[in-house]
Order: sequence, then C-alpha cells, then structure tokens
Amino acid sequence: MLTEGNGRIFLSETEMSKPNDLVQGTLDLLLLKILALEPLHGWAISLRLRSISREVLQVSEGSLYPALHKLEQEGWVAAEWKQTENNRRAKFYSLTRLGRRQLEAETANWERLSKAISYVVRLSEG
Repeated sequence: MLTEGNGRIFLSETEMSKPNDLVQGTLDLLLLKILALEPLHGWAISLRLRSISREVLQVSEGSLYPALHKLEQEGWVAAEWKQTENNRRAKFYSLTRLGRRQLEAETANWERLSKAISYVVRLSEG
C-alpha cells in the first residue's frame, strides 16, 4: 500500500514480516498532527515522528518534502524561512486554520478506518 503521492512511511526493521507501508493518506495525518503541536522544519518533523512513535515510524526525505509541499499547496500548512537552533536557515512549517480543520477530518476518517480494520482483525475463527 502506498501513502499519498507514492511516498512511504516505513516500520522499523525490528518488525518482522510486516508490510513496510501504511495506509494511503496516513502521512498527511501524521504531519498535520505533528505540526499542530508546534512549527518545525523538515528534519525536526522527521525526528519528532520517530520519537513520538518510539522509533517505529520513520519517513524518508524523498517522501517527507513532497508531502510537505503538497500540504502547503493545499493551504493546510504555511512555510517560513527561519534560523534553526544550529543557526542554519531552514523552512519551518506551521499548521493553518484550514489545516486544523483538515486535521480534524483526517483524524475522524482514521478513527473510522482503524475501527473497521479492528473489527476484521478481531474476527474469531470458528
């Protein structure tokens, strides 16, 4: 399964015989949620995703930046060049009002889908 724009989010290699890709659209939801917490630059977003997921999820630069660009085009995030804590220039992304509404919609959809998947997974074999 591919995420939006053929980007991929990978499970850590410690997960044996599991699919490496998450459900389509999941990357948008994760990025919107992370940016709802505070504005961040791309590398910090990637680190935050790994940290929050307890090192289970990671996103490649080749998937992250196109996804951020798409979110910016949709008007869900705004980008601004600023100095990082290491005194380097980086593009910081922040959630817009429209992005907050999209996050609510994406979250509701995720909850609906994950509940449906749970129903199937928990079917008793008889």
